[in-house]
Amino acid sequence: MAANKRLAWAWLLLATLAMVHHVSATDHIVGGNRGWNQGINYTDWVNSQTFVLLDWISFRYQKDQHNVVQVNQSGYDNCTLDNAFGNWSSGKDFFFLNESKRYYYIDGRGGCYGGMKITFLVKSPAPPPHHSVAQNTTAKSGGSDPGCELRPVGFTVSALLMLAGALFGF
Repeated sequence: MAANKRLAWAWLLLATLAMVHHVSATDHIVGGNRGWNQGINYTDWVNSQTFVLLDWISFRYQKDQHNVVQVNQSGYDNCTLDNAFGNWSSGKDFFFLNESKRYYYIDGRGGCYGGMKITFLVKSPAPPPHHSVAQNTTAKSGGSDPGCELRPVGFTVSALLMLAGALFGF
């Protein structure tokens, strides 16, 4: 019976994993292969990127020469450390972009005056496409709440868990 229970759990796990929508985050390495250094046009680099919620940004540099300071717009515009949110100097600093907002980073060891500063906007990911067999006309007239829609994946996972619980007593 224990072997059957393990097998059932294995199949349940596989079925659940097969239904999970794959989401991956990007690690944006500031400056690409040139890193966080003098002489790089960071405006061009930022414009070549798309920053989405839950991505990462990383700064790679020589820790005895540069650092990374997260500042507000005033600190960015004026290359000042007043009201800085944090100061990092490991040579490999990673930041999780967990808010949809504008971020500002500068080099606090003088490099900001030479252009070592970046600002970028993190956007929310696009909503998944809504696949509907028939147009829901009641939603247009306000007769139903589109937020109360049954999601097939969640329902399937719940049904599988209930079935496993009923069959194996857990």
